[in-house]
Amino acid sequence: MAFVWLLLPVALLTAAWPWSLAFYLPGLAPVNFCDEKTAKGDCKSGIELFVNRLDSVESVLPYEYAVFDFCQMPGEKRPSENLGQVLFGERIEPSPYKFMFKKEEKCKLVCKKKYDLKNSEDKLKLEFLKKSMLLNYQHHWIVDNMPVTWCYDVEDNQRFCNPGFPIGCYITKDGKPKDACTEFHEPDTFYIFNHVDIIISYHVVENEQSGARLVAAKLEPKSYKHTNVDTPDCSGPPMDISNKDTKEEVQIAYTYSVKFEENKNIRWASRWDYILESMPHTRIQWFSIMNSLVIVLFLSGMVAMIMLRTLHKDIARYNQMDSTEDAQEEFGWKLVHGDIFRPPRKGMLLSVFLGSGTQILIMTFVTLFFACLGFLSPANRGALMTCAVVLWVLLGTPAGYVAARFYKSFGGEKWKTNVLLTAFLCPGVVFADFFIMNLILWGLRFFSSHPIWHFGCRSGTLVLHLCATDAHWGCTLVSRRTP
Repeated sequence: MAFVWLLLPVALLTAAWPWSLAFYLPGLAPVNFCDEKTAKGDCKSGIELFVNRLDSVESVLPYEYAVFDFCQMPGEKRPSENLGQVLFGERIEPSPYKFMFKKEEKCKLVCKKKYDLKNSEDKLKLEFLKKSMLLNYQHHWIVDNMPVTWCYDVEDNQRFCNPGFPIGCYITKDGKPKDACTEFHEPDTFYIFNHVDIIISYHVVENEQSGARLVAAKLEPKSYKHTNVDTPDCSGPPMDISNKDTKEEVQIAYTYSVKFEENKNIRWASRWDYILESMPHTRIQWFSIMNSLVIVLFLSGMVAMIMLRTLHKDIARYNQMDSTEDAQEEFGWKLVHGDIFRPPRKGMLLSVFLGSGTQILIMTFVTLFFACLGFLSPANRGALMTCAVVLWVLLGTPAGYVAARFYKSFGGEKWKTNVLLTAFLCPGVVFADFFIMNLILWGLRFFSSHPIWHFGCRSGTLVLHLCATDAHWGCTLVSRRTP
């Protein structure tokens, strides 16, 4: 009954679908942009760039943007996040990258970072930055609620757009480039991408509204060792940080250039299409789905044929029964009724798992239904997880009903225990799993940000080392005392 009431709003929405096309979903309304001279209340001139957490496919540990020593914007309020964003670990923060619509910038300085290698704190920051480049950690930037993509050519003359770009790259000791280091050649050297060329595409609104709407934001990361940090010109050699270098100071200047282009081919409603089309792993694999369906139907048909051939003689014999004595006699496949109608030994757990499975199954289908209607698009960040969690909580009633119904059919009498296990067993296991994983990640973060004092004896000499397990690879010799 609860499931029927849950689907009632969906049915009404589907019935009114032609009229609902005229409305925007909450949080997904387009924003119009104008230049500074024509800007007014409903047409903004300033474009904000937000930063998200940094992650890597080579490491399971994500980091917030503030953990790194990048250009930051202290004091500004972070945008609010919904339940799905919090559960997915989104950490959206404001950044010092600020643009004005149609106002192009060239090699504009954002901030400068100086590292004194004689200072242990600065040295740890630089080593942490090196290791992040070694593990290919990537930025994730957001403009007008869409990701800033890094597009590059891959095999077969295809264009791949990645919703992130690396901090930097590394050339191994034997001269082999890793990841994005295809243009650099110095062995055992890190190259940091301290400059970005941003191209923002917009589409002019053609109806009664004024202004334009952003339809794409792309960038190209670059590395420059600015000769004059105060007035950079984005020329010269790349910004390299060599492991062989004996410099006492490293200075990094972060800059950017921004350019605006009008694009008449991309509409605001379809501005995510170029990202999805250029990422093959995000496409729906219809061939694989059809292949799986054909295999399931083929196997089901084979099982049905085997059962019919096995039961054919018994079915024919039942159809030819003449007397009641023959009807009372049980033979063949009917002898298994004693096993079928015998209650299982673990009826409590079976009923609990059946109830939880029903809850998850209905939640999955309803979530897919909303996603097919377009309510859970990637533009609405965190909506997928929020919808799934809310539906899972609301569907606790069907789960309890199914569990109690099966438990009663098994002849169970401990209904209170059944109710408690249905409510807490499966959710408790999931909660414990995530809680333990979060404890492990918290421990890794703690040890990465807090040094460990380690004592060791070597050849009669007491050596005191300062180690940071996740900040750099080795230990720094702090003091040595002979006993």
